[in-house]
Amino acid sequence: LHLLSRRQRQMCIRDRLIADSGSTKTDWCVVEHGQLIQQIFTKGTNPFFQSEEEISNEIATALIPQLKTNKFEAVHFYGAGCAFPDKIETMRKAIASHLQVSGEIEVSTDMLAAARSLCGHQPGIACIMGTGSNSCYYDGKNIVTNVSPLGFILGDEGSGAVLGKLLVGDILKNQMTPGLKEKFLEQFNLTPAEIIDRVYRKPFPNRFLASFSPFLVQHLDEPVIRELVLNSFKKFLKRNVMQYDYQHAPVHFIGSVAFYYRELLSEACKIMGVHLGTIIQSPMEGLITVSYTHLRAHETGAYL
Repeated sequence: LHLLSRRQRQMCIRDRLIADSGSTKTDWCVVEHGQLIQQIFTKGTNPFFQSEEEISNEIATALIPQLKTNKFEAVHFYGAGCAFPDKIETMRKAIASHLQVSGEIEVSTDMLAAARSLCGHQPGIACIMGTGSNSCYYDGKNIVTNVSPLGFILGDEGSGAVLGKLLVGDILKNQMTPGLKEKFLEQFNLTPAEIIDRVYRKPFPNRFLASFSPFLVQHLDEPVIRELVLNSFKKFLKRNVMQYDYQHAPVHFIGSVAFYYRELLSEACKIMGVHLGTIIQSPMEGLITVSYTHLRAHETGAYL
């Protein structure tokens, strides 16, 4: 193989764009030599709920104007809804239409992002608890097993959307105290009719429902609120985590819900006999580290 000088090899490593996209927001990071150069936040994208045109428009109007360059060596996009070939291709085309990428455009699930960030190169159970929820068993390289999350209507236990759904349902069916109901309706300036309209007739009801999570955090001292959250976490563990080899592997969590409710999540794990590992809010730091490690390993192998 052709031998390059150290300086020449360094010059081959151009900027990489790494993105972590949930249903609510997308975190874009420009990285060079394993160092963060620029960080941009845009709305979340999900090819299950958005067309290629809609995703492309979000990239064109929200991301591109903020980037210092649109030329990259590689793009690594980890997103909700990117689990099937047709959805992956939708996302890849939307990215390719606006960015000049000399190398690979990798589109993978946000679940793989969580696993890589939480577990690194070690086996373990990785879980997402944000607007939605998900989980998998990861062998240190690949996702081996994944219990389908099923979305906030059929599944997504413990997620912000499901917690919001449970809260709103209890509010409107008078299962909360009159004081809590009044506080809720005043804080969000909503009528029952408006809530129903937003959930059943407007786009992204999952984002809308997850937006009520701060109210739950503010009132965790209320027994009825604490029980709602704790029971949802226990259901997540029973219906998802406990289908893996959870007795012999650490269980790690990522996402805003896991991070801000970590005390109750820890309590749920103790009750269910689950060995709690790491809880972090965002996967990006771990993704940058893993991406650079892979790059260096490839470079070393290529020039030996």
